[in-house]
Amino acid sequence: MGKRDASTAANYNVWRNDHTTASLKIDFDAQVLRGHLVQDFSRQPNTDGEDASEIILDTSFVDVKAVSVDGKAVPFEVKPRTGPLGEPLHIKLPAAAASAAVGTSVRVRIDVSTTAACTALQWLTPAQTSNKTAPFMFSQAQAIHARSLFPCQDTPDVKSTYSFRIASPHPVVASGLTVTDATAQQVAEDDDILESVGTKDTLYVFEQKVPIPSYLFALASGDIATASIGDRSIVATSPDQLKACQWELEQDMPKYLDVIEKLVFPYAWGEYNVLVLPPSFPYGGMENPIFTFATPTIISGDRQNVDVIAHELSHSWSGNLVTSGSWEHYWLNEGWTMYLERRIIAAIHGDAYFDFSAVIGWKALEDAIEGFGATHDYTKLLIKHDGIDPDDAFSTVPYEKGFHMVYYLERLVGRANFDKFIPYYFKKWSGKSLDSYEFRDTFLEFFDKPEFADLKDVVAGIDWEGRFHTPGLPPKPKFDTTLIDVCYKLAEQWKSKDFVPSPKDVEGWVANQKIVFLGEIQGFADPITVEQSEKMGAAYGLVDTQNVEVKSAYYVVALRAQDKSTYQGTADLLGTVGRMKFVRPLYRALNKVDRPLALATFEKNRDFYHPICKAMVEKDLGPDANRK
Repeated sequence: MGKRDASTAANYNVWRNDHTTASLKIDFDAQVLRGHLVQDFSRQPNTDGEDASEIILDTSFVDVKAVSVDGKAVPFEVKPRTGPLGEPLHIKLPAAAASAAVGTSVRVRIDVSTTAACTALQWLTPAQTSNKTAPFMFSQAQAIHARSLFPCQDTPDVKSTYSFRIASPHPVVASGLTVTDATAQQVAEDDDILESVGTKDTLYVFEQKVPIPSYLFALASGDIATASIGDRSIVATSPDQLKACQWELEQDMPKYLDVIEKLVFPYAWGEYNVLVLPPSFPYGGMENPIFTFATPTIISGDRQNVDVIAHELSHSWSGNLVTSGSWEHYWLNEGWTMYLERRIIAAIHGDAYFDFSAVIGWKALEDAIEGFGATHDYTKLLIKHDGIDPDDAFSTVPYEKGFHMVYYLERLVGRANFDKFIPYYFKKWSGKSLDSYEFRDTFLEFFDKPEFADLKDVVAGIDWEGRFHTPGLPPKPKFDTTLIDVCYKLAEQWKSKDFVPSPKDVEGWVANQKIVFLGEIQGFADPITVEQSEKMGAAYGLVDTQNVEVKSAYYVVALRAQDKSTYQGTADLLGTVGRMKFVRPLYRALNKVDRPLALATFEKNRDFYHPICKAMVEKDLGPDANRK
């Protein structure tokens, strides 16, 4: 297979990584990872005619100290930085390896250390954690940040197995299964990572035997305790948050696994665990295998934000087992995952919840497309990534427009038929990466079977190119609005300036109904008045709620109303939450009404945010935001 990922400099079409052993020490004092990687590469059929005398790997702000091939030191060069793609590492191979036959393997050892400019790691002081007892470190490698941890083929088009040997003074979790103590000592015997283990360090060993792309390499270390949330699942978090996290997740976790295993096929990864991170984590969740890394904003005391876990669990099939071959085809990961998540929620709570969630998603998609502009390239399902940072193209679009691509196909052939396609697709591509056209061909292949002869014309009529490349909103399906009509009705009443709100207006509502209601208010052509904003917040308990999803949605409404009583509350929330879903819209809204406060809030909290979040907010705020 040729090289098809524009976001990597690696020559993985010539030499392909099969296994990586990462032997690393977590140095909290210096805030670096240091150690070495041993990587096995196999010679590929060189269909592109590229030079096989070197292995090229992606790096970004890493300190490469030494390189050897099959035990012998070799020349290497870190090339100048090429924009967001980093500084490619060129490793010169011995003559015998360079002329080796297809299938030949070489073993490369790289001694390496991260640097202060690493974009994949966040280091928290004890004061930045919930119980203030120990420092904390976690990684976030998606999309192309694994290359700032160590040299690698940083592309979703390459999957390999991993061994983790991690030395730390604090408990460690990783995207692999824990190896028992006895085996760990055996595995680590004669490994010089032991030489770097201090008297207060423990060596933690993990194995990931299911091949994964580099962006799913994940580590976290700190004051971490665990509790059971199911037969195959634990939750890990700060000891002071453990009981709350366990309560929030233990009711639904086993149900989620049961539903999706029946929909697709049995879970392949052994354990499904959840690490609830400190509040600066920039995403709702990250689908790292074995251990989903999750935002603490899902712990709201009402079990109404745990659908994030349904989403990340779904990634165990869509994204982790079956992966988009490049970030240009990211919708294959996220669109499918949104679809599977909604199938899980509907199976547990009722069919109306599928459409209920989809309506919320449609509003988020409308907002994203309005922000980009309806003809912007980033509103297409397939986005060319030549010369760009994939993070810049990241938005709701691949999630929700991707969902509507999958949902469109389901409605076209009927759910009963589509449910037969689901396991076929995931089995065919399990352990592999694919692009949108390979997905198209798989769909057409499946529905070309004689049993689907009556669908021949409708399948033949699919405008794949239009669906893939047309910017803006896709055709809007007709949603079941059973759970939503009351939200719309209440929102309509707020168009009258004389409307008097009452707590009974939202009595018995779930959090997502409040979010739909607030989304409608956000979409008013004219904002509500300051007085209305104040009454809404008081009557509906929107300021005092512990549910960040609800509170942030209200603050967007209040900021648009220029309700100054909420400006400081917004700034305070921005100092306690690092999830970009909330941080970026709130900064943009605050910036429109009080730019000095927005800049001061960002300056105060810039070190609290994850590097990815910080970079995105700097771009959102524009001039004067990047003072350091």
